[in-house]
Amino acid sequence: MTGARVDLDQEAMGRDLVALVLTIVELLRQLMERQALRRIDAGDLTDEQVERIGTTLMLLDRRMAELREQHGLEPEDLNLDLGPLGTLLPRD
Repeated sequence: MTGARVDLDQEAMGRDLVALVLTIVELLRQLMERQALRRIDAGDLTDEQVERIGTTLMLLDRRMAELREQHGLEPEDLNLDLGPLGTLLPRD
């Protein structure tokens, strides 16, 4: 029995892989941001730590925007639709 041949678009596969990786990074960035805000609200961080976290999150956000632009992706391209569960990333 011969297997069916599947033609794969290498460029589309590469773009989809980049979108998946950036989606995971964006999800982690949002989780870290929420955790940082909880710790700030609880008073668990020094002013220096708050400043460092803020700077780091801003730089990560900027780099994510650069990577999306390089690969022709919009922010909504990173928000996977999980059907009845809704979207993967919260809509801001």
